[in-house]
Amino acid sequence: MATCDVCGEYENLPYQCKRCGQTFCADHRLPENHNCPGLAEWDDPGGVFDSGFDESVDAGGSGSSGGSGSGSSAGVTGRIKRRIDRETSTGGVVSYLRGNATYALLAAMWITFLAQWAVTLTLGDAAHSQIFVLRSDALGNVWTWVTSVLSHSRVGLFHIIGNSIVILFFGPLVERAVGSRRFVAFFFGAGILAGLGHVLFAIATGAPTVGVLGASGAGFAILGVLTVWRPNMQVLLFFVIPMKIKYLTWGIALVSAVLVIQTGTGGVGGIAHLAHLIGFAIGLAYGKRNESLARSAGGPGGIQMGGARGPGGPRGPGGPGGRF
Repeated sequence: MATCDVCGEYENLPYQCKRCGQTFCADHRLPENHNCPGLAEWDDPGGVFDSGFDESVDAGGSGSSGGSGSGSSAGVTGRIKRRIDRETSTGGVVSYLRGNATYALLAAMWITFLAQWAVTLTLGDAAHSQIFVLRSDALGNVWTWVTSVLSHSRVGLFHIIGNSIVILFFGPLVERAVGSRRFVAFFFGAGILAGLGHVLFAIATGAPTVGVLGASGAGFAILGVLTVWRPNMQVLLFFVIPMKIKYLTWGIALVSAVLVIQTGTGGVGGIAHLAHLIGFAIGLAYGKRNESLARSAGGPGGIQMGGARGPGGPRGPGGPGGRF
């Protein structure tokens, strides 16, 4: 027995949506009845199911007669079948990213981290900076707007591990609610704007040349979304201290804001605090704008970061299942 994630009614034989992983009663089991995020990912670029479909069939059948008509009709039917197969297919390799974009981004981060070391060891620090670091004196290197989001500090593993933990635990909640494509766009959009904001602030204040790299801005944007959608969601700080996510995120934001104001610079101790604040603000705005999707970002009870998982918890690659 389980409760429906839409109406809360108990259901002896609940249905679990394969697209979003939530459970529903008979009345809400269809994707269109529970506002499934998977519906937003359906696309019909070829217009297979528009009125022109039937018109093409009719045109093919009426334009010929006899043997040639049969051949023409068969040709049209074959083209239609191939078109339907193409438009309704699972998408091949790309289909595996649906619902798994968070894990793909994590993989991209670690691959980029290895690439950073390979470039450094073979070409040197200067080449590394030109390829991976968003610098205030090289804004024209537009590729670094993107690569800097996936890159991390090479001094130890704390930077990339910390960001990976945040994205691993909280990314799937946002991805499940907004869909994989929108989540990837949000991730890179927030990361790029956070990095650019930090660098432009340094330029405006006449600070020395600064460089930014890391997914912290995107990670704080994800936390910002969940602060709006699930302010009372329980997390375990350092996997030990239980607290509501709103206290964690707003507490970090307050500390970052104080440091930025006191120093007059966006970064302190090698940490881009201003980028964190910008990412958090983007997440708050995005969460507020898409607040109707909050139900898909986990059910009642919250998720304990690093805590024990009960039935219906995350199931690994493929996206979270059940409720959190």
